[in-house]
Amino acid sequence: MDLFIASTNVTLSHRDFLLMGFPSITVYRRLLLIPFLIIYTMILLINCLLTYRIVVEKSLQSPMYLLIGLLFVVNLSCTTTFMPKFLLGLSFDLNQISLAGCLVQMWFIYVIVTFESTVVLLMALDRYVAICKPLHYHDIMTTRFLVQLTLASLARSVILMTPIVFLDSQIQYCNSNIILHFVCENMGLLKLACGDISKIQAIGLIVRMMITAVDGSLLFISYLTILHTVMFVIKISRNKALNTCSSHIIVALVIYASGVLSALIYRLETSVSVDVQNLISAIFFLLPATINPIIYGVRVKEIRVSLERTFGSKESLFPSLPLFHAVPEPPEL
Repeated sequence: MDLFIASTNVTLSHRDFLLMGFPSITVYRRLLLIPFLIIYTMILLINCLLTYRIVVEKSLQSPMYLLIGLLFVVNLSCTTTFMPKFLLGLSFDLNQISLAGCLVQMWFIYVIVTFESTVVLLMALDRYVAICKPLHYHDIMTTRFLVQLTLASLARSVILMTPIVFLDSQIQYCNSNIILHFVCENMGLLKLACGDISKIQAIGLIVRMMITAVDGSLLFISYLTILHTVMFVIKISRNKALNTCSSHIIVALVIYASGVLSALIYRLETSVSVDVQNLISAIFFLLPATINPIIYGVRVKEIRVSLERTFGSKESLFPSLPLFHAVPEPPEL
């Protein structure tokens, strides 16, 4: 009898879960629908509009603009992976999700987030070639080369994230079937596991820190080289150099800083409430998708001009923000 009970305990595993984001907010939980619906609507409208302008505007067909458009598509893909489910849960209490659905959601989110990091790195590569090797820019940054880099980046994301999701699928989840987060994440799901999960946690942390360290280091080296070139080699003014690279640096900092903060918050669960963890996750997933169109779309002169033509405005839509050309003019020889 004891052996039968032990065997049953080992094999018992929940196959269906409840996504209960912001669990401490019970009475007024549905009011969360208002800010999240507004944010998601803004993300959809702004990213779709700017992506459409880049696709249809012939003057925006250079590699830099195509990478910006790819970043907007990444923003849309990531948020759409989980936001409709979360909004339905807030509206109609449709919080149920199967283990398979949770793992699929997690896989798409992690692949897209990792791919986003690589897209930012590709932008840095594009700026490096444009500024440091301007005479060879069109020979190096061809459409074929850009497609190859994009596919390789996507393959890297799939290769890095698939083992983590596969390991999660092999775990027994017998502690509870309530996920105290609005999205399926590795650490949130592992809290429900029974048995030793230290190895899986270590693998997830190593992969996340490796991506941040490798991509972050390459970004730092790229922009350091660019700043050295514009200030000491081709003699472009310091203000022009900062205006050219500032948007890319800001976006990179937002993405990597929010990612590291999200990873640390999950590992400080004893001193940080679950609602704060949910808030940090929301910032990690939604903040880049919200501000990327503003940083890249509004501050890039060519895209702004395209938007002004679309809306038939002869005046600047955002006169308080500085303009700069995404593609720097070649240096005088």
